[in-house]
Amino acid sequence: MKILMVLTSHDKLGDTGHKTGFWVEEFAAPYYQFVDAGAEVTLASPKGGRPPIDPNSQTEDAETEATKRLENDKTAQQKLDSTCKLSEVKAEEYDAIFYPGGHGPLWDLTNDKDSIHLIDTFWSQGKPVAAVCHAPAVLLNASTPAGEPLVRGRTVTGFSNSEEKAVELDKVVPFLVEDALQEKGGHYRKGNDWEAYAVQDGMLITGQNPASSEQTAVRLLDVLRAMK
Repeated sequence: MKILMVLTSHDKLGDTGHKTGFWVEEFAAPYYQFVDAGAEVTLASPKGGRPPIDPNSQTEDAETEATKRLENDKTAQQKLDSTCKLSEVKAEEYDAIFYPGGHGPLWDLTNDKDSIHLIDTFWSQGKPVAAVCHAPAVLLNASTPAGEPLVRGRTVTGFSNSEEKAVELDKVVPFLVEDALQEKGGHYRKGNDWEAYAVQDGMLITGQNPASSEQTAVRLLDVLRAMK
């Protein structure tokens, strides 16, 4: 199994003067699910190199077993230091694509032409596409081979309006993930705030929040195993 994980290169949290990036748990939990299952994982980002980490995801209360493991994993850290540029990635070389969240993707990956092209290509090739928390925003401008919005008529989830309000960033983000998915015709579903919740609609797998990262990754692995 060859899995491509795509991380944000954006580090500015709107006009707040604060930093953002990818959320560590949303990378670490899926990454170790994939690696421990024997998958070959490649990391990519729009700019290549080291993607920015949301500093709020490195606080003590955000720690998990996966984030602790990542901190001491030299191989994983080297991979993070040298992510491929999205423009150099070919969908044909991978079996699935996974997007960790954090607020960063709202500003770059949502409108990144290379990312959109990759998702369109994975989808047209019948390969699974997965995203968690804020990262389902990367699906907003993706299309089916027929030119329809990818999420239209499909069951999806992502960071909820109530969760965004709880972290007091609903007035900072360029859009709310829940609203945007619905505006594109997605059948948005959600669980309780901060609890694990992931949904699957065919080859499309989405998770609601950081706690949903592992479940989203497990569902992706199940799809890949079923395709073998």
